[in-house]
Amino acid sequence: MKVLFMGTPEFAKISLECLVKNEYNIAGVVTQPDKPAGRKMTLTPSAVKEYASGENIPVYQPQSLKSEDFFDLLKSINPDIIVVVAYGKLIPKNVLDFPKHGCVNVHGSLLPKYRGASPINAAIINGEKITGITTQYMEEGIDTGDMLLKESIEIGENETYGELHDKLAQIGGRLLIDTLEQIKGGTVKREKQPDDGASYVGKIDNTMCEIDWNLTAQEIHDKIRGLSPVPAAFTYINGRKLKIFKSRISDDGIVELLEVQIEGGKRMNARDFANGRKNTESDVREGRLFKFSR
Repeated sequence: MKVLFMGTPEFAKISLECLVKNEYNIAGVVTQPDKPAGRKMTLTPSAVKEYASGENIPVYQPQSLKSEDFFDLLKSINPDIIVVVAYGKLIPKNVLDFPKHGCVNVHGSLLPKYRGASPINAAIINGEKITGITTQYMEEGIDTGDMLLKESIEIGENETYGELHDKLAQIGGRLLIDTLEQIKGGTVKREKQPDDGASYVGKIDNTMCEIDWNLTAQEIHDKIRGLSPVPAAFTYINGRKLKIFKSRISDDGIVELLEVQIEGGKRMNARDFANGRKNTESDVREGRLFKFSR
């Protein structure tokens, strides 16, 4: 099968690596244009582009998938199947309908729950105990296509988004290969997504990251780990933003901060941060006590 791969971040790169290791015929990679990053806003290629370039796979970075130029490119490549993993833009219908084996997507949740852009974050923030990966055939709706394969994984009580992301990326790559093998063999089974239990999550933005200290200790802890390491939950201390990367709930039900970064400073153990402050034991925010790890 001739594969056209579409993806952008590290999560997608893992699936591309699996295709390469399993010797799939990858005719090309479509990824987002280079974007400014870092303090100097240097144009930086995506993780997928960097990997594909190192493997001498042709890389395409169209500004739009709706242009005639892109569709001409698609016709010239003529893939048997398109694999989409966290590409970052909606795929037009004419592209979805083009390959004879359709478009297959690797999604970071147990569909139909948490369709959309931030399923891994959402599962942790909402206190889920189990999540997983779903492969699906793509259609015009956002993550509404027929489900193919699923694999579940438990979420640890202190597990962060970054940690869960890496585990799910590996599962996603493995499940993608299983899915493609079943498609090639004609044994794959399609399951229509039920309406019951369906939900949608958008992109994470900075307005969602400030901690509301009126929430329960568990809700605060879940938000901290669901946004770590990026973009990171935060609060303010003496007018300065304090990012919080790790926490736990102490035996007395208080949110205990373990790893933080004050505005203008470096990421550090919360104990070291507390030792540099006059009040080294605890702080009160909107009526809720939190303490620094001692």
